[in-house]
Amino acid sequence: MNRRTKTAVLGAALLLTATAAASATASDAPPAREAAALTGTAKLYRSAGDDITFTFDAHLAAEDTADPSKATGSFEFSHYLNGEGARAKARVDCLVTGGKVAVVSGVITESDLPGAKGRRVGVTVHDLGEHDRLGYSWAATKDLGPRNLPKCVSSAPFEKVAEGTGDFTVVPWNPAL
Repeated sequence: MNRRTKTAVLGAALLLTATAAASATASDAPPAREAAALTGTAKLYRSAGDDITFTFDAHLAAEDTADPSKATGSFEFSHYLNGEGARAKARVDCLVTGGKVAVVSGVITESDLPGAKGRRVGVTVHDLGEHDRLGYSWAATKDLGPRNLPKCVSSAPFEKVAEGTGDFTVVPWNPAL
């Protein structure tokens, strides 16, 4: 092999190696971090024995960082005592997080509570590891609160999560300010 041929072969080999490495790096790269998220399930602590459970699966995609109203997912909650109570499922319509605190709102799509379907409700979660806390938009109101509740509105996380049940995870939102 003459010098020109060797140089051409070496150049082609280097180009193929670089292309393969770039391709492998692109396909092996982790997906972009989502802009914000709230996931997990917990029961609230109530001394009277109420069975109150909240479950979240709410996400804000990386490309929607500037608009928390583009959040997707759902959340569910239920409240039973002595065999009586109700449950509801909501479609997420807003998610804002800061540090380990998340506020999510959604419109109820399913419920066995009369008049609940179609109402917007909000929930706040403080992810404290083993001692998570939670609050909800109807905390200081009758029923589910005001019919015209704005998106991403809730109360302070005043409720304690029952020991051993909190597994909330909050992904902090970092919008460009």
